[in-house]
Amino acid sequence: MSLTELTIIRAHEGLIKKEFSALELTRAFLDKIEDLDKKISAFITVTPDSALFQAKKVDDLISQGKETPILGGIPLAVKDNILIDGVRCTAASKILEDYAAPYDATVIKKLKSQGAVFLGKTNLDEFAMGASTENSAFFPTKNPHDLSRVPGGSSGGSAAAVAAGFSVYALGSDTGGSIRQPASFCGIVGLKPTYGAVSRYGLMAMASSLDQIGPMTRNVADARIVFEAIAGKDKKDSTSIDYKIQDTRYKIQNMRIGVPKEYFIKGMDPEVEKSVKNAIKKLEAAGAKIQDISLPRSTDDALAAYYVIMPCEVSANLARYDGIKYGYSASGAKDLMDIYLKSRKEGFGKEVRRRIIIGTYALSSGYYEAYYLQAQKVRTKIIEDFNNVFKSVDAIVVPTAPTPAFKLEEKSKDPLSMYLADIFVTAVNLAGLPALSLPCGKTASGLPIGLQIIGKQFEENKILELGEFFEKL
Repeated sequence: MSLTELTIIRAHEGLIKKEFSALELTRAFLDKIEDLDKKISAFITVTPDSALFQAKKVDDLISQGKETPILGGIPLAVKDNILIDGVRCTAASKILEDYAAPYDATVIKKLKSQGAVFLGKTNLDEFAMGASTENSAFFPTKNPHDLSRVPGGSSGGSAAAVAAGFSVYALGSDTGGSIRQPASFCGIVGLKPTYGAVSRYGLMAMASSLDQIGPMTRNVADARIVFEAIAGKDKKDSTSIDYKIQDTRYKIQNMRIGVPKEYFIKGMDPEVEKSVKNAIKKLEAAGAKIQDISLPRSTDDALAAYYVIMPCEVSANLARYDGIKYGYSASGAKDLMDIYLKSRKEGFGKEVRRRIIIGTYALSSGYYEAYYLQAQKVRTKIIEDFNNVFKSVDAIVVPTAPTPAFKLEEKSKDPLSMYLADIFVTAVNLAGLPALSLPCGKTASGLPIGLQIIGKQFEENKILELGEFFEKL
């Protein structure tokens, strides 16, 4: 097996047994990125010098016989809206094209303490707004399974990096499916943790009540390892919770799995529907108790509520990019107001401007009650739906996306069509639940299909356990 095909567990074993060094492992990934990323465009910034320096430090530890954490010396990629001290961090936006992070995000600090090797920063939809990684201000990322198709979004660069063998694992962020949907499109595993399980400090805010950092990996066991490393309370993020993943093991025969009829909708790709239903049959054959359930507000209503709440929070969070404090500042402005207007017009892309305008309108006097307040009431009902269902089931199993990866530019001119790509993933963010996407099959043309396992708040262990069991099947 090539070094660039290893999982975290296998790479750690190889380092400890001295089958290869961390430097050799890191060079293998850097060489592959240099050779092949011209076609895929997963990375915005590659950091070879600091990666090799980090790898050398781990090799020195191993040679001295000191204990090496499981992520020590393991190369990863990081979505370019998560800060790494001293490294360029753009959020794939012209407004931050030359911005260098002044500090580490909490998740980065935690990984550095384990000796992780950072290969670079991956491409995304600008400020994480999109479902295809075509909204990047720099270039679109392509799906490693078919270069004519999108990798999903907004964490498309991270998903493509793992799928192409450019990194062992990656970090992404999930505001409305941005880890799970690209994981589905690229045939990898993506975990969106419970809201508050992982600190958001150092993540560039898009929608603060929805954003969550999570791992993107080659298998479920690796997702568990990364999640355990980054989870926990952080005094710099008041929404984070003192949380340690439970070590309880569950038997599949005791698992009650809910299947909501609302997720098998008209217009869904028939190959996706068939693959997901086959996965459910396999779980049932293995002893899981399958129950038909109903989540009446979790598709159409959730999508509508999400696309009101999220732009409102976007409009507030992106107000800081004004051309004064940092980032892009337009030249030739007449006065202060002109600097604001020109900098934001020239610095933000179309999709970002669209969402800022929608959010500002929805929050404006006379419309707040009609839009934002109503959307928050729907959000409460969605949470109630999930709470009621979890009284009788341990997990919910649904498709991650209604289709496999679509063609580049197929939906980019129709925002509503693009927004519908998120129809199965936004409810989870509104309810603050954990969810896991993992591969469950392929289309006839070889495109990956993702299965989504949704759990109760802070029951990541349960959905990871079910995911690992399904992988064995």
